[in-house]
Amino acid sequence: MINLNELVLTGMLTYGAWALGLATLVSAIGVPLPATMLLLAAGAFTRQGVLGWQSAVVIAICGAVLGDSGSYLVARFGGVVILRRVQNTSIWNQSQTAFERWGGVAIFLSRFLLTPFALPINLLAGSTRYSLWHYLTLVVAGETLWVIAFGGMGYVFADRWEAVSSLLGDLTGVVVGLVLLVVGGGYLLRSYRNKLSSVHAGE
Repeated sequence: MINLNELVLTGMLTYGAWALGLATLVSAIGVPLPATMLLLAAGAFTRQGVLGWQSAVVIAICGAVLGDSGSYLVARFGGVVILRRVQNTSIWNQSQTAFERWGGVAIFLSRFLLTPFALPINLLAGSTRYSLWHYLTLVVAGETLWVIAFGGMGYVFADRWEAVSSLLGDLTGVVVGLVLLVVGGGYLLRSYRNKLSSVHAGE
């Protein structure tokens, strides 16, 4: 079986920033590639003179934004049949209301901090018809921060970027776990309060 990670790393050495841009694009669409690790590697390669940092930054950002936009547009224009079935349900209405309130923060943070949530948030943004221009503004800002921050780390720690990648992967897992814990706890607390309100209303 072909190791996609090694394939992309070899591609960067052979084809330069275009391989990195392709990797960020397909990763944003949903292909399981460790794009953050590849950015760290790209940063190390720029320090070694293998990649030009200007082209690497621009092409990586463009690839990520195109991938994000693709999944957003698929959900916005391709999910009409699904929306007809769920858009009048209470769960859907609650999700839409929550996304209208917190969607901007979720879109921005999922570009560089909560990256495992990026694809689901893209799909939710598209299916709830979140403003395209607002979405793109947040995506470009978040992806730019992601590329510069992690590419910069790879540049600074060029001789040990793999160890840094492993450490960041562990930290991301911890952050995602905490977010799920907080969200789950908030949901349970809200359900408990709603039940108490129902009991008091019935007295």
